[in-house]
Amino acid sequence: MLYTRDSAIAGYKKAGTAEQKTLHTMSIIESIALLGIMVALAAMPSTSVALVVTRAATLGVKNGIAVAAGIVVGDLLFVMLVILGLSTLAEALGSLFLVIRYLGATYLIWLGLTLLARKHTTGFTTNNPTGKGRLTTGFLAGLALTLGDIKAIFFYLSLFPIFIDLTALQLTDVFIITAITVVAVGGVKVVYAFSAAHIATLSKGLPFEPAIRKTAGGVMIGAGSYLIAKS
Repeated sequence: MLYTRDSAIAGYKKAGTAEQKTLHTMSIIESIALLGIMVALAAMPSTSVALVVTRAATLGVKNGIAVAAGIVVGDLLFVMLVILGLSTLAEALGSLFLVIRYLGATYLIWLGLTLLARKHTTGFTTNNPTGKGRLTTGFLAGLALTLGDIKAIFFYLSLFPIFIDLTALQLTDVFIITAITVVAVGGVKVVYAFSAAHIATLSKGLPFEPAIRKTAGGVMIGAGSYLIAKS
């Protein structure tokens, strides 16, 4: 093969392009766009939002935040699997995630039945609503609910390449994506928690409080049943 000066220059340019690709980092505009999309999706009504709202309304804002923390950790795990190129491994472990989904669904149904069976009180919250056990339960419930939806991995797998080349990620990109996930998912869920707790506080002692509690219980049972049905 004849190695000409033009081919040498072309090879040099190609190598330079590859190097620039490797050094590419998400721009501010790309980061803001990704943040906006994830905030919008996190704000949409879902089983995770319902769980945050119910825990915050019945047990206080700290319990709602604990659920939100579990949801964020679950999402971060999925994000890391995508970034590390382990989505295939996650798919192979589908049966494990299915078990987690059933556990999360069972908890939702149990929580709903508890709300329906609870006698009328002077408020939504119970004794020691911020005890370590309750906060841990809330965190694990949020984590299990998130990990039970393995399809989230494939959502991230299709979303991230729009903004960044997953084969040429830098450490800076990993930090940016992680921060965006925490702010978008966690921030929205925390807002839901504070809003639900505030509304629950205002409704204490009002005639429609039992109706709100029963509605919340019905939503939890419906959400848990839906998770089982779509498995």
